Amino acid sequence: MPKTQIAFFEVSTWEKKYFEEKFKDKKDFSVTFYKSKLSKNTAEKAQNVDIIASFVYSKIDRELLDKLPATKLITTMSTGFDHIDLEHCKAKNITVCNVPTYGEKTVAEHTFALILSLSRKIPESIENVRRLNFELEELRGFDLEGKTLGLIGMGHIGANVAKIANGFDMKILVSDPNPDKKVLEKLGVKLSSLENLLKKSDIISLHAPYNAHTHHLINKENIKTVKPGAYIINTARGGLIETEALLYALNKGILAGAGIDVLEEESFIKEEKELLKRPQGNNQMLMTVLQDHLLLNNPHVIITPHNAFNSQEAMQRILDTTILNIEKFIAGKPINVIK
Repeated sequence: MPKTQIAFFEVSTWEKKYFEEKFKDKKDFSVTFYKSKLSKNTAEKAQNVDIIASFVYSKIDRELLDKLPATKLITTMSTGFDHIDLEHCKAKNITVCNVPTYGEKTVAEHTFALILSLSRKIPESIENVRRLNFELEELRGFDLEGKTLGLIGMGHIGANVAKIANGFDMKILVSDPNPDKKVLEKLGVKLSSLENLLKKSDIISLHAPYNAHTHHLINKENIKTVKPGAYIINTARGGLIETEALLYALNKGILAGAGIDVLEEESFIKEEKELLKRPQGNNQMLMTVLQDHLLLNNPHVIITPHNAFNSQEAMQRILDTTILNIEKFIAGKPINVIK
């Protein structure tokens, strides 16, 4: 029987090694790897390929698809799939799969890393010790037990944050327009209006998607209703918070501090893994954004460089899910199919 031809595009060196190890005992597959993206200029490399795996920089449009007569499956190594012409794939009977989730626990852990860094003044403690200053009075933090955590958004990430918060014996409020009531009941959390959540939460953490409806979900008007002395955490998307409103609340003492992994100017980023694969020159643009940001020098703000998703395990989950998508498709039981 002829071998199934698989081509991986936009693959880094470590990803290639990982895939090679996973496929080494699969004798029915013939696998090739390319660092370049799949495009009209590289389409000849995939002309006789049954399965294509790529990332978001491969714009798989109608013209490109017509150059791939043998392709039966396209599996994107991303959650997003708007770089693929799904309608034309359907017309050509090409199945399209994605990686629906890979970092829900990873981002939840980073969320709590920010919370604990603020509550126990970890950055200040480290800096003081480096300066041989062992005075403790200015480093007094606060316990999380009994504090109210307000979660804006209760998807996979929000639910994992709630699980961790339960371990700290925190009270949890949730604002979500379409909550899974079974998940709320299982985690023992209370559904709340956004207005009530802002008024009663000691710590507010955002886990909502960014779209036209959630743009500036926290803004100059409702940030004035936040419980005085509260903290805000954002590991979701920068555009959920109006930067001017955040600065206002910090300067007026409404907020005691903030832990931020995303900035409003980063709204052009659709897929976190883009940060790892984008050309190096673009990193300067993100650095400039940070340098120009008044938040950067605020002593009550912790900023991490959109790194919440970035763990070894999360990156491996993307690759493992891609492999599973391929194996299940070949077995006639496709999963993670984009309808």
